[in-house]
Amino acid sequence: MLLNAMPDHLQNRLADYTRLLRLDRPIGSLLLLWPTYWALWLAAGGMPGIGNLIIFTLGVFLMRAAGCAINDFADRKVDRHVQRTKDRPLTAGRIAPWEAIALFLGLALVAFLMVLLFTNPLTLYLSFGGVILAFIYPFMKRYTHLPQLFLGAAFSWAIPMAWAAEANEITQLTWLLFTANVLWTVAYDTFYAMVDRDDDLKIDVKSTAILFGDADRAIIGILQGLVVVILIMVGNQAELGVIYYLGVLTMAGLFVYQQYLARLREREGCFKAFLNNNWAGFAVFAGLVIDLLLS
Repeated sequence: MLLNAMPDHLQNRLADYTRLLRLDRPIGSLLLLWPTYWALWLAAGGMPGIGNLIIFTLGVFLMRAAGCAINDFADRKVDRHVQRTKDRPLTAGRIAPWEAIALFLGLALVAFLMVLLFTNPLTLYLSFGGVILAFIYPFMKRYTHLPQLFLGAAFSWAIPMAWAAEANEITQLTWLLFTANVLWTVAYDTFYAMVDRDDDLKIDVKSTAILFGDADRAIIGILQGLVVVILIMVGNQAELGVIYYLGVLTMAGLFVYQQYLARLREREGCFKAFLNNNWAGFAVFAGLVIDLLLS
């Protein structure tokens, strides 16, 4: 009702900001959220503190929105040449570049203040790395064919932060989980990059999809297999039970399904394979939570 009462130009501006920050497409936030929850529940050995749960849930959505703003700023000139992105608000000129930078800084500042005010010094120190990774990732596709690796590090940095906030330390198990998530992110974002590969080749934008070439699905499969193996190692070190392993097995089954979806390397199939990773992450989270509840 309130939205409908606004003047049309304000409604249009709000819609453009929503698109810029991807508030209408929560898949990126969910892919960031599940591994963060893995870390919180594992570090706590069960239900994490409600304060940390709120802080990191909000932090995920804030930093993902900030990352989208700076990503579109970095890509504002090349996005016009890509079928999927040519009508983004910044590319189309409906939002100014300075607005995207202001939103990135503002959202990152809010997330930083939550860490500063409500967590411990170790988490605060780690937060600087998270901001740096969020800022540099969008520019990497101009210099390296491995921008997905930088995205993996950025998406995984919440793991040591969440672990530190809950346990006030970082362990070998933390970095195992971090490694699994980096590999998983590279795998699913390569599916995503396969959607734009033809356009990216024309405008000299780099990605793992281009680097892997005809071996793309095979390399994604190897990465997915390594993710499963490392998550099994996590379960072994954390002395988790059969329900957790069923969650990991479900993830493995979904990985096989994703390979089927992308078998023809068509845009729609690759995009569906990317989206399906939300359920893969949730499967591990559900298995972990239930296992810890029953232990």
